[in-house]
Amino acid sequence: MDLDTYQTAARHTARYPDAGRNAIYPTLGLCGEAGEVAEKVKKVMRDRGGVFDQASRDQLLLELGDVLWYVAQLSSELGFSLEQVGQANLSKLAGRAERGTLGGDGDNR
Repeated sequence: MDLDTYQTAARHTARYPDAGRNAIYPTLGLCGEAGEVAEKVKKVMRDRGGVFDQASRDQLLLELGDVLWYVAQLSSELGFSLEQVGQANLSKLAGRAERGTLGGDGDNR
């Protein structure tokens, strides 16, 4: 499945206040779901010595799907396709690679 097909299908399940005019809700949801991913990874580090067994991988697959859903909703709210978001990211990273600035910090390196 390509990203835009996913985004269109995911949009049909968007049930939140003022969907179509509300960037705040998916932003907050994205933060929450990213936190759930981090929490699951933290517990793998703490309880399993950093070893991702199949059960933890299965849980992370579902949480990453939730992250993707919220990214798709926020992108839709802002008028971006996921293809645009992905291409913009790859272009940014390619520019950094050409300049040898993949490492380091700051948005404009």
